Amino acid sequence: MELNHFTYQTHPQRVIFGSGSIQQLAAEIDTLGCSKALILCTPEQVDQAQMVSTLLAGKAVGIFDKAVMHVPVETAHEAQNIAKQLGADCAVAIGGGSTIGLGKAIALEFDLPIIAIPTTYAGSEMTPVYGLTENNLKRTGKDYRVLPKTVIYDPDLTLSLPLNISVTSGINAIAHAAEGLYAQDGNPIMNLLAEEGIRALAKGLKKLVENDQDIQARSECLYGAWLCGTVLGNVGMALHHKLCHTLGGTFNLPHAPTHTIILPHVIAFNEQVRPDITHIITRALAVEGVTAGQALFDLNRSLNAPTQLQDLNFNEYDIEKASKTAISNPYWNPRNFNQDDIKYILKNALNGLRPI
Repeated sequence: MELNHFTYQTHPQRVIFGSGSIQQLAAEIDTLGCSKALILCTPEQVDQAQMVSTLLAGKAVGIFDKAVMHVPVETAHEAQNIAKQLGADCAVAIGGGSTIGLGKAIALEFDLPIIAIPTTYAGSEMTPVYGLTENNLKRTGKDYRVLPKTVIYDPDLTLSLPLNISVTSGINAIAHAAEGLYAQDGNPIMNLLAEEGIRALAKGLKKLVENDQDIQARSECLYGAWLCGTVLGNVGMALHHKLCHTLGGTFNLPHAPTHTIILPHVIAFNEQVRPDITHIITRALAVEGVTAGQALFDLNRSLNAPTQLQDLNFNEYDIEKASKTAISNPYWNPRNFNQDDIKYILKNALNGLRPI
């Protein structure tokens, strides 16, 4: 392997992994020197938040259960005000990217440490990237104040995650790793993590289709999500993520299913100028004789994952607006593209066509 110049920087973060590791939460709050935790969750995960509150006893000051996808600024401001009123000195975010993203919004405002307890495979817990949506536009940024100080990966907490959500959440994580392979600031360390993350997630997800209560498969997926999230947190993303942010922020499409559908098409577009990623992705997925885009599309179908944007209430007449929005703010991508290229990608994704 030819090694070129690259920069690799690490950031302090504590990870606790394993079945039952939620029991270490109170000790982790003590380690951070905190004693007043605001627990964050979505309306659907109040029971898990209550469990955390019971576990923490006097160290919990309240539960904020209004986390929603894409982190609307209105929700962020409400959560920030609650944290201030309760005198919280840390936030415990239990859930997926929406909840952890809300924790980041609080940390951005008050510099509070976050303890993340992921119950999906989104990977947000591994990144200093935050996103806020205002007036139907999603704005992302990077600030190491929002990187969770501690991450507790307990596969037991993912057993209740429905299979369909597990699958799209897992493919969303694979997208972080796949796009990291051609990142402008990529490096061989991240490439290793990306390939292993893709391999682990694909293997785990296939097992979940057979038995979604398989704790070993859940552990494999959570491990893969950790690695893929680490890639997302260390290198820049490109067209895939920018396009998905457009679809999510402007059309309110669900985050993980959108990533799942778009990924094969953008990878197929970019691998034409970066054929090295074809070998890495197909090797991770243990397939031969296909392109990376085709391999990812076939993986989606084998997992009964969504493959058509029209199933998310995105219509052909939306393509024009989406392509204009996506092209309005220039960003780096390994292959140059124009609005017609975006339209082509979106049309194929709209109809669920296998990449050629």
